[in-house]
Amino acid sequence: MDCVRPILDVATRLWDSAAKRPVYIRHLPQNLNSLRTEMEELKNLYEDVKERVEREEKRQKKRLRVVDDWLRGVEAMEKEVEEILAKGDEEIQKKCLGTCCPKNCGASYNLGKMVLEKMGAVTVKKTEGSNFSVVAEPLPSPPVMERQLEKTVGQDLLFGKVWKWLQDGGEQVSSIGLYGMGGVGKTTLLTRINNELLKTRLEFDAVIWVTVSRPANVEKVQRVLFNKVEIPQDKWEGRSEDERAEEIFNVLRTKKFVLLLDDIWERLDLSKVGIPPLNPQDKLKMVLTTRSKDVCQDMEVTESIEVNCLPWEDAFALFQTKVGADTINSHPDIPKLAEMVAKECCGLPLALITIGRAMAGTKTPEEWEKKIQMLKNYPAKFPGMENRLFSRLAFSYDSLPDEAIKSCFLYCSLFPEDYEISHRKLIQLWIGEGFLDEYDNIQEARNQGEEVIKSLQLACLLENGRSQLDKKEKYSKMHDVIRDMALWLARQNGKKDKFVVKNGVESIRAQEVEKWKETKRISLWDTDIEELREPPYFPNMETFLAPRKFIRSFPNRFFTNMPIIRVLDLSNNFELTELPAEIGNLVTLQYLNLSGLSIKYLPVELKNLKKLRCLILNDMYLLKSLPSQMVSSLSSLQLFNMYSTIVRSDFTGDDERRLLEELEQLEHIDDISINLTSVSTIQTLFNSHKLQRSTRWLQLVCERMNLVQLSLYIETLRITNCVELQDVKINFEKEVVVSSKFPRHQCLNNLCDVKIFRCHKLLNLTWLICAPNLQFLSIEFCESMEKVIDDERSEVLEIEVDHLGVFSRLISLTLTWLPKLRSIHGRALPFPSLRHILMLGCSSLRKLPFDSNTGVSKKLEKIMGDQEWWDGLDWEDQTIMHNLTPYFQPSQIRGKI
Repeated sequence: MDCVRPILDVATRLWDSAAKRPVYIRHLPQNLNSLRTEMEELKNLYEDVKERVEREEKRQKKRLRVVDDWLRGVEAMEKEVEEILAKGDEEIQKKCLGTCCPKNCGASYNLGKMVLEKMGAVTVKKTEGSNFSVVAEPLPSPPVMERQLEKTVGQDLLFGKVWKWLQDGGEQVSSIGLYGMGGVGKTTLLTRINNELLKTRLEFDAVIWVTVSRPANVEKVQRVLFNKVEIPQDKWEGRSEDERAEEIFNVLRTKKFVLLLDDIWERLDLSKVGIPPLNPQDKLKMVLTTRSKDVCQDMEVTESIEVNCLPWEDAFALFQTKVGADTINSHPDIPKLAEMVAKECCGLPLALITIGRAMAGTKTPEEWEKKIQMLKNYPAKFPGMENRLFSRLAFSYDSLPDEAIKSCFLYCSLFPEDYEISHRKLIQLWIGEGFLDEYDNIQEARNQGEEVIKSLQLACLLENGRSQLDKKEKYSKMHDVIRDMALWLARQNGKKDKFVVKNGVESIRAQEVEKWKETKRISLWDTDIEELREPPYFPNMETFLAPRKFIRSFPNRFFTNMPIIRVLDLSNNFELTELPAEIGNLVTLQYLNLSGLSIKYLPVELKNLKKLRCLILNDMYLLKSLPSQMVSSLSSLQLFNMYSTIVRSDFTGDDERRLLEELEQLEHIDDISINLTSVSTIQTLFNSHKLQRSTRWLQLVCERMNLVQLSLYIETLRITNCVELQDVKINFEKEVVVSSKFPRHQCLNNLCDVKIFRCHKLLNLTWLICAPNLQFLSIEFCESMEKVIDDERSEVLEIEVDHLGVFSRLISLTLTWLPKLRSIHGRALPFPSLRHILMLGCSSLRKLPFDSNTGVSKKLEKIMGDQEWWDGLDWEDQTIMHNLTPYFQPSQIRGKI
């Protein structure tokens, strides 16, 4: 039986084949028609799928491989079917002509079989094509996407610095923060870096650009990365922020990439996004742009670089390209006028571009002159300034953390263009305005004021001042375009005349003053006001600033109608010799500055200013006395300044003593600056614990005084023309006076500025070892001075001295006309902060307290003195001498003294 079964299987197959053969042949015409119909349907489906693919490809997508294989398969199948149909048609034609014979039955059978098989294949293809729900996927992003960029001007040095870091690997630098004011060109610089990476193809797998903006949104940044790096759709949609971060991390950790983050306003947590730790060795790098240096610190960048405004040559070149050569050359006068306009932009690229484009096509000098006047007087009305320039710059203002800081910023626009604002004066004004009211203590308010200025500088809304007039003062200034923007902001929301700022106007007419009724703040610099027929009415005015030179007198009843005024500054009007009594009507006043006025007597009506917090009477050289009980009547007074103003009518010092007694009666007094000229009043000051605690600036001018008991709280000390003075002692009182924060040898912790002038019997100033924060020291015309610090004397004072801390904060040292001076200090000191040295007429000083380990030359900018003295100095280490560059200018130095 086993041998019979195979024979039966073969016989069965032969029977089946023989049975099907007639079917294949007999149904051939019908099957050919069916195949033709199926193929037409497949071709229609092919056209639909192909059209879908082409549509997706126009959207920058890539066709799926399975779809591409199917389309090519259909094209091949179409050719095969056409051949089969042609053969079938020929076979049927032969049959109709009766030429078919038995020997052709095998060919007919094979053809019929082929038709049925191909019908099945066509049906399968139709099913496959009908199941394509997705035919294409997004194209993988190129390593670098080119960004639109116009030709840049003036950024080559800065670009070169960043580019060198990217090229060389910069093993110590993993990230750079580019910060600067709005419109200065940070994004332009970042775009140039991006496009240069495209050209050079440095060894990075990807360059990822993300415009972060505000607020910093992790999901938004993740979406950009998803589009840039190839993450499957199914691993993204519906996933949590942490899960998406994990997917991004797993892709990026295998790549070398540069991350370009533009327009960051606050810290962005890169780990939450999924970005691996930046590692310079693996070339994982980041460059970011921001308007705030604080953000650079928050993002922990390795290096922060400020993007500054353009220097003049580059600024004018950029301006001319926007105006166009055709316009510039249209009249001989226009190049000079173009310079005037460009200078109004102060090197800010966005302003140069905006104003340059607005001036394009302006081809007559008359049109240029009109627009120059508009730009100076009404900048917000100049074409493009509001919507293209101020609105963009205002983002920095909007990002300030609270309304108080915003008010402080807007206040800076009350000063003239290019004016360098003293921090001390600015903060006093802010205190008077009530911007720092949350601090009851003047010292705390001053500290907070410095923090506000620092925050405005970090946000690039204020710049560091460069004033050389007084290195002891800190200054800031406001970029002209930022100032124009601030004034524009102050006048928004229908408040056209909220701020009135005039500078250098010879005389303001009465008609103009009458228009200021709704004004909140008036600032007149170098400006006079003509006589008014009627007293002005300022129901909303809180601030009136009128400093510098021009005001000789005020119109009658000028101060009659100012019901809510807080701040009045009349300082440095040297020709103003009298104040009207009606100034006493300003009962809401909190700040009054009369410094530099040439008046002899203050009006007694000042007693009425019960809310006054700051009274400033500096440099009033003609003032004879203060009205009796005036100061003690100012019950809210916290700050009383009388720099270089002496009030006494005789040598008894009665006026001074009365002033001190009145100051002591004030409950809230916290900041006193005063000159004292008699032994008795000096003793009165040092006998009063309250006056000692409140006195910050003190000048002693007293020929008869032979001993000073120094207060612990003084910040600035001047001892002048005290020809009998032999010693200065620290008034420790009881130990309770010494702050628990500071040990005994640092008890003069607040003292930062000391000047000793014409004190002929002083031998040394060893007590300065107790002033660890001393920054400025000047000793002049002290004939007997032998040593600045006498180590033996410090032992007598029973004070342990940390020699490394002596003069460690000293910035400037001036020693002039000290013929017996032999030593500054007995040993070499580090002097880590020293920048300026002036030594003149110190012929006995043959050795400076420097050696090669002091590091004094690292920050030292100038050392000035006589060449003969310099050449005669003894040096233990010649290296330090060669590292110093002396300036021999004795004639100029004498002039300054």
